[in-house]
Amino acid sequence: MLNDDSPDSAGNRRVGSVNYGNLMLVVLLATVGCAVDLWTKHWAFSALGVPAYDNIHWIIDGFFGFETSINTGALFGIGKGAVAIFAVISALATVGIFGWLTIGGASRDRWLSVTLGLILGGVLGNLYDRMGLWGEQGVRDFILFRYKSFTWPNFNVADMLLVCGAAMMMWHAFRMEAAEKAEAAEKAAAQSDSLEEADRVSNTT
Repeated sequence: MLNDDSPDSAGNRRVGSVNYGNLMLVVLLATVGCAVDLWTKHWAFSALGVPAYDNIHWIIDGFFGFETSINTGALFGIGKGAVAIFAVISALATVGIFGWLTIGGASRDRWLSVTLGLILGGVLGNLYDRMGLWGEQGVRDFILFRYKSFTWPNFNVADMLLVCGAAMMMWHAFRMEAAEKAEAAEKAAAQSDSLEEADRVSNTT
């Protein structure tokens, strides 16, 4: 853990385990992501109206379009009817993200900071809806994909941010695991070289 307040290699100011340059990046991404999500939801429900049967506006006929719907569950309609529970989970996730960034030192990693910024934007966008601040407790969805008889659950920009952030998180975990394995291999090779050198020295003496 860092205990100084000097700039890092990218010139970002840091205090202790917090990189304030990356922390501001998280806030920026979350703010922009949440704003875009809320604006697109407002536009969709204002332009297309409240959910109604077969009220689809196709962009690519039969494949991609807009259809308003209200989701009282989690991502892609999972756990319908538990909107209050998911609102609490979203609030806890927000606190957890900021704790990880500050106390946990995640802000020192640029990739992880971008990842958490996207996730936070998605969490806040859907939390706004779950709290009923737009007039009803439920997440507003409007993006529709359909292929023949299969229809993907309607979603929104916040869901896209969450999925993108989750994918980036998985890649980060894979990258860190690969780096740890490479570092362990290097240490093992260095130890083996030092043992061989010690054997050569003992044999010559």
